[in-house]
Amino acid sequence: MDATFNYYTSTTTSSSSSSSSPTTHFTKTSRRKLPRRRENLPIGKFFRRRIVRYLLLFILLFVSGMITFISPLFAMLYPNYPPGSIYRSHEVFQNLLEDILSDHSSDIQLSDVWRYKMKMKEHKPCLTPTTRQHLETSIADKYLIIEANGGLNQQRASICNAVAVAGLLNATLLIPRLNFHNVWRDASEFGDIYDEEHFISTLKKYVDVVRELPKELMEHYDFNISKIPNVRVPAWASARYYLEQVYPVFKDQRILRIAPFANRLASSLPFHIQYLRCLTNYEALKFSIPITTLAKSLVERMTVNSSGSGGKYVSVHLRFEEDMVAFSCCVYDGGKHEQLEMEQIRERGWGDKFKRKNYIIDPVRFRIDGRCPMTPLEVGMMLRGMGFSNTTPIYLAAGKIYEADKNIAPLKKMFPLLHTKDLLASLDELSSFQGYSSRLAALDYIVCLFSEVFVTTQGGNFPHFLMGHRKFKYGHAKTIIPDKRKLVVLLHNTTISWHTFKNEMQVMLEESDHKGVAIPKIKKLTRKNSIYAHPFPDCQCLQESRFSTEE
Repeated sequence: MDATFNYYTSTTTSSSSSSSSPTTHFTKTSRRKLPRRRENLPIGKFFRRRIVRYLLLFILLFVSGMITFISPLFAMLYPNYPPGSIYRSHEVFQNLLEDILSDHSSDIQLSDVWRYKMKMKEHKPCLTPTTRQHLETSIADKYLIIEANGGLNQQRASICNAVAVAGLLNATLLIPRLNFHNVWRDASEFGDIYDEEHFISTLKKYVDVVRELPKELMEHYDFNISKIPNVRVPAWASARYYLEQVYPVFKDQRILRIAPFANRLASSLPFHIQYLRCLTNYEALKFSIPITTLAKSLVERMTVNSSGSGGKYVSVHLRFEEDMVAFSCCVYDGGKHEQLEMEQIRERGWGDKFKRKNYIIDPVRFRIDGRCPMTPLEVGMMLRGMGFSNTTPIYLAAGKIYEADKNIAPLKKMFPLLHTKDLLASLDELSSFQGYSSRLAALDYIVCLFSEVFVTTQGGNFPHFLMGHRKFKYGHAKTIIPDKRKLVVLLHNTTISWHTFKNEMQVMLEESDHKGVAIPKIKKLTRKNSIYAHPFPDCQCLQESRFSTEE
């Protein structure tokens, strides 16, 4: 009954209000036009709308996540490497092989490779030193002992510097001792590589050289040179340093040992001391008879094999041995196997040097900067692009090439007349050289010295000395020095045409020709432009007075 009464009362009140108030009528009309409240909607339709909203949000988040995470993955799968940053030369070679083998349009003759000739500028008359340096005549004979470390040509630099220091200090030089290195592993002594008698007699006018120290001096050290106190000299020490810091020590003990001795003398020296360097390098250091005898035979055989080109041949110093590839920390096309193998070689030869925190290994940057050793394939493509025909005789100066069968094959395909000392000499002829890297390098040095064209691929002491020796001997570097930064960019482009690549290589050859005849304007010699690579003008007096025909 209460419920009925309430309902009746509510209805009556509502009806009464409706008839008496327009405002109330307007409100009721407006309510009918408003959308229904959410709670009045069917439950299914409400949940469907919410699900759609959540689904749209999920899709939006998913797409955003895909953009965030897939982009780096896509970059890993399809990276956009900077030009020249990775090794793609083998891909370029395969793409261009047919064009390379069929191209005979611009073959050049070896006798016509060099267009420019060196023109020596006017210079002051040569004043060849004729007397020794005398500091204090009252002091008894003083003896200098040095240990030449490194490979063949780093040792050569140490020997030349030792003669210069002996001349500067007015000392008697003991025949230089050659240090044994765990990488080169050559136990040769001075007389195994160089002609001792020739060395002593050539320098006699300027510096005394002896094979042994006096017994009365050696008695103090139990006849053991290693017991003689070692004097530490900073790298690239000046002549003034030796006179002011080293000579007083010399006066006290009469005997001086400096070990190791590589890079212990500045490049710029007084003229009469610099002359001793020139004399030592270009005249006094004559290779031993066993080396020169076999080397001359190799040169003769290369000349015979080069009869089709007038007896002229191209020599290539290829630094693609296992230890060089490992030391460079560059990456080629061998994948994981190559990486593990190189790590083992580095650890075996240099211990933990490459694992130190401050040692940064960046193969991408190394290649872009032109620091990676050129492969035989790259050398072959470069020379064919420059215009050397497939009938050009090539002498390859190198140690044991990394994965030789695989890596030499492309070069052999481009230049069938490919020779090495191992192919030119018999096993019997090479038997006394095996296991002696410096003696084998000396054979390569002489054969390269007599080639019409010398190609350097990596830098280092070997080409450094050889370029200077060839310039001193012929008046022209006769050397191809690749622009490796430019080369790696060209060989990164797998769509490059043979025509484009060839044009770039011919420009590179002409630039090498220009550099070969240019005498750099050097105000002060540094280790980067020493007389070993640039003999002029410092060694010009020696060239004019005693033009070397050695080797």
